[in-house]
Amino acid sequence: MSALEKCAVTLTVNGRNYELAVEPRKLLCDALREDCRLTGTHVGCEHGVCGACTVLVDGRPTRSCLTYAIQMEGHEVATIESLAVDGRLSPLQRALHEEHGLQCGFCTPGIVMTFEAFLRRHPQPDEEAIREALSGNLCRCTGYQNIVKAIQKAAVQMKEADHADP
Repeated sequence: MSALEKCAVTLTVNGRNYELAVEPRKLLCDALREDCRLTGTHVGCEHGVCGACTVLVDGRPTRSCLTYAIQMEGHEVATIESLAVDGRLSPLQRALHEEHGLQCGFCTPGIVMTFEAFLRRHPQPDEEAIREALSGNLCRCTGYQNIVKAIQKAAVQMKEADHADP
């Protein structure tokens, strides 16, 4: 059996173009980690269930373990590495830290990327909406209470920051 022929693809990740040669079956999560050297995207279940591999594609949460790299030509991919600017955490990252919403950290990148998009669409979510959105991300350490508190805190801080900017 011969190896699959590689295809040229340009991935735009965190605003940077990556010219890659990948097998057609190469998953986006593997291309991000292996070819782009962006290891913040974690691979958990490899079945799209746990949410650890969540990235944003054109601003929408996407399971990178269910997406082929070649499908991303012409799309903008954002990973966890895109959020901290000049070493400053995003409001959501900061709230997770302050509210002890993470422990081992394996699920954290997927949760953060899920809620970066969620809070843009739902700037004032109630607890039920947060828990519903969080149901697609598995965490084995925290019990979710502090994650929910952190998301609520980040929503308030993001809203205040939006009102402070002219």
